[in-house]
Amino acid sequence: MTSYALGLDYGSDSVRALLVNAVTGEEVASAVVHYPRWSQGLFCAPAKDQFRQHPLDYTESLVEAVQSLWRKAPAGAALRVVGLSFDTTGSTPVALNQDGVALALLPEFADNPNAMFVLWKDHTAVKEAREITAAAHAAPENYLKYEGGIYSSEWYWAKALHVMRADPAVAKAAYVWVEHCDWMSAVLTGTTQPGHLRMGRCATGHKLMWHASWGGYPPDAFFAGIDPLLGGLRDRLPVDTFTSDQLCGRLTDDWADKLGLPLGTPVGFGAFDAHMGAVAANVKPGVLTKIMGTSTCDITVASDEDIGTKTVRGICGQVDGSVLPGLVGLEAGQSAFGDLYAWFRDLVNWPAANLLQHSTLIDEATKQKLMQEIEDQTLVALGVEAAKLSVGEAGITALDWVNGRRTPDADQTVAMALTGLKMGSQAPQIFRALVEATAFGARAIIERFKDEGIAINSVVVIGGISKKSDFVMQVCADVWNCPIDVLESEQSCALGAAIFAATVGGAHADVASAQRAMASPVCKTYLPNAQAALAYEPLYAKYQHLGAYVNKGNP
Repeated sequence: MTSYALGLDYGSDSVRALLVNAVTGEEVASAVVHYPRWSQGLFCAPAKDQFRQHPLDYTESLVEAVQSLWRKAPAGAALRVVGLSFDTTGSTPVALNQDGVALALLPEFADNPNAMFVLWKDHTAVKEAREITAAAHAAPENYLKYEGGIYSSEWYWAKALHVMRADPAVAKAAYVWVEHCDWMSAVLTGTTQPGHLRMGRCATGHKLMWHASWGGYPPDAFFAGIDPLLGGLRDRLPVDTFTSDQLCGRLTDDWADKLGLPLGTPVGFGAFDAHMGAVAANVKPGVLTKIMGTSTCDITVASDEDIGTKTVRGICGQVDGSVLPGLVGLEAGQSAFGDLYAWFRDLVNWPAANLLQHSTLIDEATKQKLMQEIEDQTLVALGVEAAKLSVGEAGITALDWVNGRRTPDADQTVAMALTGLKMGSQAPQIFRALVEATAFGARAIIERFKDEGIAINSVVVIGGISKKSDFVMQVCADVWNCPIDVLESEQSCALGAAIFAATVGGAHADVASAQRAMASPVCKTYLPNAQAALAYEPLYAKYQHLGAYVNKGNP
């Protein structure tokens, strides 16, 4: 009898549910549901770098997405699901009270952004991140040496501290903080109460400073020394952490009913989206998996023998088992990739959007349709014209730091820059410079890995951009001067979650076996153009020089 695995992928804007045949790897049905409150822009203040999401967006969208699968899947498929697993964006933590309830689910906090999930792209905690970094470097043991040496404002402890400083009521009610990926598994297995809570290796190792060499988390005195508000929190976290191929628990009766799944369906430990996406891409030593979306997350793995005692500077952590059991997972990434293109699209479209908004000649429905058509066509048109330009013809150099810099060397205070603009600089010339900037930023990550002794021989990419723009992908291949494979799966992160779900559910003996049956094939390969790669060398040097200049203004 056919068995199925269910992968749930929580992105920045929506949840994607993917049903996969656990034997053949066929992607049987999928569904995407956008978060309703987030879609309305609620609880966010972009001008202040504040991005929050309500837990009901996650749970309500989950039910809608999974139930819609059964309208597309073969009859009876729901009853043959052997397991389910989650991946989410991160670091995206939320405060729970002593009973394990997310604060925003309580009436007194229902509309309080500080009681909600602090999305990965929220950069309100820059001050707190710097304090944590300084404390780690001053401590007898550098608790950041396995997290790149710099704590980011995108991460768990900085966000928790910032929110508690800003909101005494939340600080008083917060008993423990939990990452989105761990919360999902806990909710569905009925283990959110802190005494029963269990957490995965991925989030704890990359964002919470967990490491086996110091017995879990840094001591409470370390955190309390930064601010008494952090005192006691680490002692309420479970010491043991688990890789994603392990069973977190079983679906509660209530959630089985809501999702239309069998009672007691196995649920795996959650992980971050890029880490599970890398598993769907058959990540292995020497291969960098790059998830290209609004931002990017870059994942590779190394054996204990290869990495030895190395601690890689300026990345987002190196964690045993965070990607694949038995291998050290290494994470890096860019804070903006597609977001940089979207920013420019909105910038050049502002006059049209403003005119449409205030027009009295057409109705609202027509306005929305026209604006959507303009938005859909803008980046395509810009890409077509930008591709006609030769390397260096525009004479413009740009930085990709429009949302700060994730890696190498996290700094969310830096800003993007443009140089070389002239009267002849039109939208396609600027757009080409922005595309080159994102490719240069990615190259800086690749070079950091190589400089630190981590082999990167080829790149596999996942995500919408890799399927939408030949121009962007060819620029990347030329700038990186290496082949790029694009995965066939449209839902690679959800597929990675399904691979773990199949393992947890017993359809496969281990992750490697599940990958052989279920991982996505490659649909296209981009090869570097030798002439273009050579022409990009001086342009990359200009990018580095501009970055060094901008960095001087950011102590």
